[in-house]
Amino acid sequence: MIKQIATVAVYVKDQDKALQFWTEQVGFTVHADHPMGPNGRWIEVGPANAETKLVLYPQAMMPNRAELKPSVVFVCDDITATYERMKQNGVQFQGEPNKMPYGTFAIFKDLDGYEYVLKG
Repeated sequence: MIKQIATVAVYVKDQDKALQFWTEQVGFTVHADHPMGPNGRWIEVGPANAETKLVLYPQAMMPNRAELKPSVVFVCDDITATYERMKQNGVQFQGEPNKMPYGTFAIFKDLDGYEYVLKG
């Protein structure tokens, strides 16, 4: 069962300037700031007690960024059960859940072809 929206990605030209804007001008808190290779960081910002955060994702790491929309990630209590139930209900997934060091993910599409992510 999906229990919350985890993140929405915003593709930014300059992560440091975006971080300054969202924290100093908007007043958000930094919830995560981790290295993500030589060209960027995984930065999550949002209100102090928010469950949903913005990811300030570097445009340079997304060569097709002009075609992308912000991405939505749904957190699941049990990603395998959620995946199986949604698949049985006719939801189209790009593949099986993919286990990564920082979580398990499965990508699905809505009726208009937009992609969404389940995170377990």
